[in-house]
Amino acid sequence: MSGQDARAVGAQIRMRLPQLTPLELRVVDTITSREDLTKETSIKQVAKDASVSEAMIVKIAKKLGFSGFRALRGGLVEYKQSDVANLYSEISPDDSSASIIQKVFRTSMQALEETIAILDIEAFDRAADIMYRADNRDFYGIGGSAQIARDVAHKFLRIGMRANVYDDAHMMLMSASVLKPDDAVMVFSHSGATTTVLEPMKLARKQGARTIAVTNYAESPVAEVADVVLCSTAQGSPLLGENAAARIAQLNILDALYVSIAQRDFKSAEVNLGKTMNAVAAKREG
Repeated sequence: MSGQDARAVGAQIRMRLPQLTPLELRVVDTITSREDLTKETSIKQVAKDASVSEAMIVKIAKKLGFSGFRALRGGLVEYKQSDVANLYSEISPDDSSASIIQKVFRTSMQALEETIAILDIEAFDRAADIMYRADNRDFYGIGGSAQIARDVAHKFLRIGMRANVYDDAHMMLMSASVLKPDDAVMVFSHSGATTTVLEPMKLARKQGARTIAVTNYAESPVAEVADVVLCSTAQGSPLLGENAAARIAQLNILDALYVSIAQRDFKSAEVNLGKTMNAVAAKREG
């Protein structure tokens, strides 16, 4: 695994699943669900159990970002032995309220731990610089992603940084059409494949604006267009899906980004924070 954080292995595989064929997905499921996988498990046995060739196993390992089967096998073994891999449990119809609460919380904890493991610090710093220096900041998102955008815009306003949130396809395109090179766009898309945000993002980049993608998939269409990509990760379940835990991870990424930006001009941020807090203080009872 060449020094890779074991916590990142699950995310590394998960993020690349949309790029696989149905056959490849079946093979990956066969490999990852093996309870008897060890560092001695042979490629021959894995290929036989999956009913594919050894060459296919190697091909899939490489598509998942590993150098070959040995690297994939070693990564999976170490990941399965890590504390973070054991946080996740499927929710069942017979679960008690206490069990549901524990499983939901542990799924979010896993998403946070794995997101920390895969987060690109250099990309994070670039995103903070872009947002800090931008003349205009436009956020694009649909549904739950728009809620994250609004939360970030709210935090930015607290320190005197204005941001516009657009969750309508036409408004996004209109916004993108008038952007300039000193402006910035941040796109929020769990799948990274939503055309509603992808099209205005492409237009924004054509206008010269800097683009940042916040997504769950590092090789998604949105990620390919963006200047900077900030990736979250979360394990899906039939009931919760991936989005719930992924949103928590994304909110934490953006909270950290907000703090990093405020740090760049701490005195100004502190003054504006005082102003905005005082402005709403009168609305509180007591």
